[in-house]
Amino acid sequence: MSSIITGEAVVLELRPASFAARALGLLLDMAMSIILLVVILIGVTAAGEDLDDAAMRALVVASVVFCLVIVPVAVETLSRGLSLGKLAAGLRVVREDGGAIRFRHALIRGLTGFLEIYLTFGGLAIAVALFNDRSRRLGDLMAGTYAIRSRVPVEESPPVLVPPRLRSWATAADIGRIPDATARRASQFIRQAGRMAPLSRAGMAKSIATELAAHVAPPPPAGTSPDDYLAAVVAERRSRELARLSQARRRSVETGERLHRLPFGS
Repeated sequence: MSSIITGEAVVLELRPASFAARALGLLLDMAMSIILLVVILIGVTAAGEDLDDAAMRALVVASVVFCLVIVPVAVETLSRGLSLGKLAAGLRVVREDGGAIRFRHALIRGLTGFLEIYLTFGGLAIAVALFNDRSRRLGDLMAGTYAIRSRVPVEESPPVLVPPRLRSWATAADIGRIPDATARRASQFIRQAGRMAPLSRAGMAKSIATELAAHVAPPPPAGTSPDDYLAAVVAERRSRELARLSQARRRSVETGERLHRLPFGS
């Protein structure tokens, strides 16, 4: 699994596709392309009986390019990295930074794929994919892309609780001025912290804690670790938000009941 940390301190967990999954998706895409090509060639043959050999060869070449290059490039561009084979195998092609691919990436993959998949019967693609950690074929290396698993089981995050030694401080702390974006980064960090490298986790925890400290008063007790500080602030803020929502809902119900009891015309 590879992790990408964005500028908003969001950790994206992207699971590269296995070689077997990529092979399955590729075989399905190849089958669809070849079926389309056969259908078009049958139509060209039936409609071009009066054409000379040069015209027929041109139509055949155009059909091959259309089915094996243009269609795959168009499908990946419009679907942002999907195809029928990838959809069936639960895969998606993304950029190295985790973003959606564009026409440039799909074009490089399509042109290179014609060489490494069809002209070499997949031998070049297999040879390259076997010798890198993300099972990337030559087209991926040139385009700066790789395939990820788009169907990943959702992992339930453990509830965030205020550490016992910080409960009294959290209850009295003023945390109402925390910007939503800062609170969201802190919450996302807590959910992903268990899967981060220790050094990265410590550095990011300290950075987010420093950002929170500008909006929280008073400071936490001496010796509080950044991880405990973040957990206390996030958990207490969530509790207060839930309490406010519950109170607002109760007031709304009470108001509705009072209005319902009013006589008509009053």
